[in-house]
Amino acid sequence: MPAGAGPRLSRDQASAGAAAGSSAADRWITGATGNLGRHLVRALDARDAELRLLVRDPARAAALPARAERVVGGLGEPAALEGALAGVEKMFLLTPGIGAAHTEHAVATSSPPPGPEGVRHLVHLSSATLLGGQRDVLGRRHHAREEIVRAGGVPATVLRPGGFMTNALEWVGTIGAEGYVLDPVGPGRIAPIDPADVAAVAAKVLTEDGHRGTEYVLTGDECLTVAEQVRILAATLGRSMAAASRSVRHAHPARPSGRASRAARPGHRPTPSARGSG
Repeated sequence: MPAGAGPRLSRDQASAGAAAGSSAADRWITGATGNLGRHLVRALDARDAELRLLVRDPARAAALPARAERVVGGLGEPAALEGALAGVEKMFLLTPGIGAAHTEHAVATSSPPPGPEGVRHLVHLSSATLLGGQRDVLGRRHHAREEIVRAGGVPATVLRPGGFMTNALEWVGTIGAEGYVLDPVGPGRIAPIDPADVAAVAAKVLTEDGHRGTEYVLTGDECLTVAEQVRILAATLGRSMAAASRSVRHAHPARPSGRASRAARPGHRPTPSARGSG
Protein backbone atom coordinates (compact mmCIF):
# COMPACT_ATOMS: atom_id res chain seq x y z
CA MET A 1 0.00 0.00 0.00
CA PRO A 2 1.48 3.42 -0.90
CA ALA A 3 2.46 5.60 2.02
CA GLY A 4 -0.49 7.63 3.22
CA ALA A 5 -2.99 5.73 1.07
CA GLY A 6 -4.97 4.16 3.92
CA PRO A 7 -7.71 1.53 3.64
CA ARG A 8 -10.20 2.69 1.01
CA LEU A 9 -13.88 2.09 0.28
CA SER A 10 -15.04 2.75 -3.27
CA ARG A 11 -18.48 4.24 -3.94
CA ASP A 12 -19.81 0.75 -4.70
CA GLN A 13 -18.35 -0.73 -1.52
CA ALA A 14 -19.76 2.12 0.55
CA SER A 15 -23.19 1.65 -1.01
CA ALA A 16 -23.07 -2.04 -0.16
CA GLY A 17 -21.76 -1.42 3.34
CA ALA A 18 -18.54 -3.33 2.62
CA ALA A 19 -15.45 -2.10 4.44
CA ALA A 20 -11.90 -2.40 3.20
CA GLY A 21 -9.22 -2.95 5.81
CA SER A 22 -10.13 -1.94 9.32
CA SER A 23 -13.87 -1.92 10.07
CA ALA A 24 -13.59 -0.55 13.59
CA ALA A 25 -13.83 3.14 12.65
CA ASP A 26 -16.28 4.83 15.00
CA ARG A 27 -15.80 8.47 13.96
CA TRP A 28 -16.78 9.73 10.52
CA ILE A 29 -15.21 12.95 9.24
CA THR A 30 -16.45 15.04 6.32
CA GLY A 31 -14.32 17.77 4.75
CA ALA A 32 -11.23 15.80 5.78
CA THR A 33 -8.85 17.40 3.26
CA GLY A 34 -9.85 21.04 3.83
CA ASN A 35 -8.30 23.84 5.89
CA LEU A 36 -10.05 22.62 9.03
CA GLY A 37 -10.56 18.93 8.31
CA ARG A 38 -6.92 18.01 7.87
CA HIS A 39 -6.12 19.51 11.29
CA LEU A 40 -9.04 17.64 12.82
CA VAL A 41 -7.98 14.29 11.35
CA ARG A 42 -4.47 14.68 12.74
CA ALA A 43 -5.76 15.78 16.14
CA LEU A 44 -8.06 12.77 16.37
CA ASP A 45 -5.32 10.44 15.16
CA ALA A 46 -3.09 11.75 17.95
CA ARG A 47 -5.86 10.72 20.37
CA ASP A 48 -5.86 7.21 18.83
CA ALA A 49 -9.40 7.59 17.50
CA GLU A 50 -10.49 5.14 14.80
CA LEU A 51 -11.42 7.23 11.78
CA ARG A 52 -13.32 6.97 8.53
CA LEU A 53 -12.87 9.90 6.13
CA LEU A 54 -15.20 11.02 3.38
CA VAL A 55 -13.03 12.23 0.47
CA ARG A 56 -13.77 13.05 -3.15
CA ASP A 57 -10.16 12.81 -4.31
CA PRO A 58 -8.02 10.17 -2.54
CA ALA A 59 -4.85 11.86 -3.78
CA ARG A 60 -5.64 14.92 -1.66
CA ALA A 61 -5.87 12.68 1.41
CA ALA A 62 -2.49 11.04 0.83
CA ALA A 63 -0.79 13.14 3.52
CA LEU A 64 -3.36 12.23 6.17
CA PRO A 65 -2.74 9.41 8.68
CA ALA A 66 -2.42 6.13 6.80
CA ARG A 67 -4.46 4.08 9.25
CA ALA A 68 -7.63 6.12 8.68
CA GLU A 69 -10.16 4.55 6.33
CA ARG A 70 -11.10 6.53 3.23
CA VAL A 71 -14.56 6.52 1.68
CA VAL A 72 -14.51 7.89 -1.85
CA GLY A 73 -17.62 9.95 -2.43
CA GLY A 74 -19.50 13.03 -1.36
CA LEU A 75 -22.42 14.21 0.72
CA GLY A 76 -24.40 14.56 -2.49
CA GLU A 77 -24.46 10.77 -2.92
CA PRO A 78 -27.08 9.51 -0.41
CA ALA A 79 -26.85 5.90 -1.58
CA ALA A 80 -23.18 5.75 -0.62
CA LEU A 81 -23.62 7.39 2.78
CA GLU A 82 -25.56 4.62 4.47
CA GLY A 83 -22.84 2.00 3.99
CA ALA A 84 -20.12 4.51 4.81
CA LEU A 85 -21.76 5.22 8.17
CA ALA A 86 -22.03 1.55 9.19
CA GLY A 87 -20.59 1.17 12.69
CA VAL A 88 -19.97 4.90 13.13
CA GLU A 89 -20.90 6.34 16.53
CA LYS A 90 -19.77 9.96 16.13
CA MET A 91 -19.92 12.16 13.07
CA PHE A 92 -18.30 15.49 12.18
CA LEU A 93 -20.43 17.27 9.61
CA LEU A 94 -18.94 20.06 7.51
CA THR A 95 -21.34 20.89 4.69
CA PRO A 96 -19.93 22.49 1.53
CA GLY A 97 -21.77 24.70 -0.92
CA ILE A 98 -24.69 27.05 -0.48
CA GLY A 99 -27.72 24.76 -0.25
CA ALA A 100 -29.17 22.49 2.40
CA ALA A 101 -29.41 19.26 0.40
CA HIS A 102 -26.07 17.85 1.58
CA THR A 103 -27.01 18.52 5.20
CA GLU A 104 -30.35 16.84 4.67
CA HIS A 105 -28.70 13.75 3.12
CA ALA A 106 -26.18 13.39 5.95
CA VAL A 107 -28.74 13.94 8.71
CA ALA A 108 -31.30 11.60 7.16
CA THR A 109 -28.67 8.87 6.86
CA SER A 110 -27.45 9.30 10.42
CA SER A 111 -30.90 9.57 12.05
CA PRO A 112 -31.48 6.91 14.70
CA PRO A 113 -32.74 3.53 13.43
CA PRO A 114 -34.60 1.13 15.75
CA GLY A 115 -32.23 -0.39 18.29
CA PRO A 116 -28.78 0.63 19.53
CA GLU A 117 -27.09 0.96 16.12
CA GLY A 118 -26.42 4.24 14.38
CA VAL A 119 -24.76 7.58 14.97
CA ARG A 120 -25.12 8.68 18.59
CA HIS A 121 -23.42 12.08 18.44
CA LEU A 122 -23.24 14.57 15.56
CA VAL A 123 -20.82 17.50 15.68
CA HIS A 124 -21.99 20.13 13.23
CA LEU A 125 -19.79 22.96 11.94
CA SER A 126 -21.97 26.05 11.66
CA SER A 127 -21.03 29.74 11.78
CA ALA A 128 -21.22 32.72 14.11
CA THR A 129 -22.80 34.67 11.24
CA LEU A 130 -26.23 33.49 12.35
CA LEU A 131 -25.94 35.28 15.69
CA GLY A 132 -27.39 38.71 16.26
CA GLY A 133 -30.72 40.34 15.53
CA GLN A 134 -30.43 40.52 11.74
CA ARG A 135 -28.95 37.63 9.80
CA ASP A 136 -27.38 38.10 6.40
CA VAL A 137 -27.69 35.52 3.61
CA LEU A 138 -24.86 33.42 5.02
CA GLY A 139 -26.35 33.53 8.50
CA ARG A 140 -29.77 32.42 7.24
CA ARG A 141 -28.15 29.55 5.38
CA HIS A 142 -26.37 28.28 8.49
CA HIS A 143 -29.51 28.72 10.59
CA ALA A 144 -31.44 26.51 8.16
CA ARG A 145 -28.76 23.83 8.37
CA GLU A 146 -28.80 23.91 12.17
CA GLU A 147 -32.57 23.42 12.13
CA ILE A 148 -32.14 20.35 9.92
CA VAL A 149 -29.57 18.93 12.34
CA ARG A 150 -31.84 19.51 15.36
CA ALA A 151 -34.81 17.92 13.63
CA GLY A 152 -32.81 14.81 12.75
CA GLY A 153 -32.97 13.33 16.22
CA VAL A 154 -29.26 12.65 16.73
CA PRO A 155 -27.85 14.42 19.84
CA ALA A 156 -25.71 17.20 18.42
CA THR A 157 -23.02 19.70 19.30
CA VAL A 158 -22.96 22.87 17.20
CA LEU A 159 -19.68 24.73 16.65
CA ARG A 160 -20.05 28.36 15.53
CA PRO A 161 -16.67 29.81 14.58
CA GLY A 162 -16.18 33.32 13.33
CA GLY A 163 -14.13 34.13 10.24
CA PHE A 164 -11.16 31.87 9.57
CA MET A 165 -7.71 33.43 9.45
CA THR A 166 -7.04 31.44 6.30
CA ASN A 167 -9.69 33.51 4.51
CA ALA A 168 -6.94 36.10 4.07
CA LEU A 169 -5.48 33.89 1.36
CA GLU A 170 -8.26 35.30 -0.81
CA TRP A 171 -6.40 38.61 -0.68
CA VAL A 172 -3.29 37.30 -2.43
CA GLY A 173 -4.45 38.26 -5.93
CA THR A 174 -5.14 41.95 -5.30
CA ILE A 175 -2.16 42.37 -2.97
CA GLY A 176 0.19 40.85 -5.54
CA ALA A 177 -1.26 42.66 -8.54
CA GLU A 178 -2.13 46.11 -7.17
CA GLY A 179 -1.13 46.25 -3.50
CA TYR A 180 -4.57 46.53 -1.95
CA VAL A 181 -7.21 44.55 -0.05
CA LEU A 182 -10.90 45.22 -0.64
CA ASP A 183 -12.51 46.34 2.63
CA PRO A 184 -16.31 45.93 2.41
CA VAL A 185 -17.02 46.46 6.11
CA GLY A 186 -15.12 49.57 7.19
CA PRO A 187 -15.29 49.83 11.00
CA GLY A 188 -16.77 46.35 11.44
CA ARG A 189 -14.63 44.08 13.60
CA ILE A 190 -14.15 40.35 13.90
CA ALA A 191 -11.88 38.13 15.98
CA PRO A 192 -10.52 35.79 13.29
CA ILE A 193 -9.69 32.26 14.37
CA ASP A 194 -7.13 29.74 13.17
CA PRO A 195 -8.88 26.67 11.67
CA ALA A 196 -6.44 24.54 13.68
CA ASP A 197 -7.96 25.97 16.86
CA VAL A 198 -11.47 25.09 15.67
CA ALA A 199 -10.22 21.60 14.88
CA ALA A 200 -8.77 21.26 18.38
CA VAL A 201 -12.19 22.06 19.87
CA ALA A 202 -13.90 19.61 17.51
CA ALA A 203 -11.43 16.87 18.44
CA LYS A 204 -12.13 17.47 22.13
CA VAL A 205 -15.89 17.34 21.58
CA LEU A 206 -15.60 14.14 19.52
CA THR A 207 -13.53 12.32 22.14
CA GLU A 208 -15.08 13.47 25.43
CA ASP A 209 -18.45 13.15 27.09
CA GLY A 210 -20.61 16.05 28.19
CA HIS A 211 -20.95 18.04 24.96
CA ARG A 212 -24.20 16.73 23.48
CA GLY A 213 -26.90 19.35 23.17
CA THR A 214 -24.42 22.23 23.45
CA GLU A 215 -23.50 25.15 21.19
CA TYR A 216 -20.06 26.77 21.21
CA VAL A 217 -19.13 30.14 19.68
CA LEU A 218 -15.45 30.12 18.72
CA THR A 219 -13.34 33.22 18.06
CA GLY A 220 -9.77 34.40 18.10
CA ASP A 221 -8.58 36.59 20.94
CA GLU A 222 -8.27 39.94 19.14
CA CYS A 223 -11.00 41.94 17.36
CA LEU A 224 -9.67 43.64 14.24
CA THR A 225 -10.98 45.71 11.35
CA VAL A 226 -9.83 44.83 7.84
CA ALA A 227 -7.65 47.96 7.82
CA GLU A 228 -5.94 46.86 11.03
CA GLN A 229 -5.31 43.43 9.56
CA VAL A 230 -3.79 45.04 6.47
CA ARG A 231 -1.44 47.08 8.67
CA ILE A 232 -0.32 43.88 10.40
CA LEU A 233 0.34 42.25 7.05
CA ALA A 234 2.25 45.30 5.80
CA ALA A 235 4.50 45.22 8.86
CA THR A 236 5.01 41.46 8.68
CA LEU A 237 5.67 41.30 4.93
CA GLY A 238 7.67 44.50 4.81
CA ARG A 239 5.74 46.02 1.93
CA SER A 240 3.22 48.77 1.27
CA MET A 241 -0.43 47.79 0.86
CA ALA A 242 -3.81 49.45 1.24
CA ALA A 243 -7.31 48.75 2.50
CA ALA A 244 -9.71 49.93 -0.22
CA SER A 245 -13.36 50.60 0.57
CA ARG A 246 -14.69 50.96 -3.00
CA SER A 247 -11.70 51.60 -5.22
CA VAL A 248 -7.96 51.84 -4.87
CA ARG A 249 -8.26 55.61 -5.36
CA HIS A 250 -9.91 55.87 -1.92
CA ALA A 251 -7.37 53.66 -0.18
CA HIS A 252 -4.80 54.78 2.35
CA PRO A 253 -1.60 52.73 1.97
CA ALA A 254 -0.31 50.94 5.04
CA ARG A 255 3.47 51.17 5.20
CA PRO A 256 5.78 48.72 6.95
CA SER A 257 6.27 49.96 10.50
CA GLY A 258 8.17 47.12 12.09
CA ARG A 259 5.10 46.28 14.19
CA ALA A 260 3.99 42.67 13.98
CA SER A 261 1.03 41.16 15.75
CA ARG A 262 0.54 37.71 17.17
CA ALA A 263 -2.30 37.42 14.66
CA ALA A 264 0.26 37.47 11.84
CA ARG A 265 2.33 34.54 13.09
CA PRO A 266 2.67 31.61 10.68
CA GLY A 267 -0.64 29.76 10.72
CA HIS A 268 -2.46 32.79 12.18
CA ARG A 269 -3.80 34.67 9.20
CA PRO A 270 -6.52 37.35 9.22
CA THR A 271 -9.87 37.28 7.44
CA PRO A 272 -11.41 39.75 5.00
CA SER A 273 -14.98 39.58 6.26
CA ALA A 274 -16.33 41.14 9.44
CA ARG A 275 -19.65 39.96 10.87
CA GLY A 276 -19.88 41.93 14.09
CA SER A 277 -18.94 45.17 15.74
CA GLY A 278 -16.41 45.73 18.42
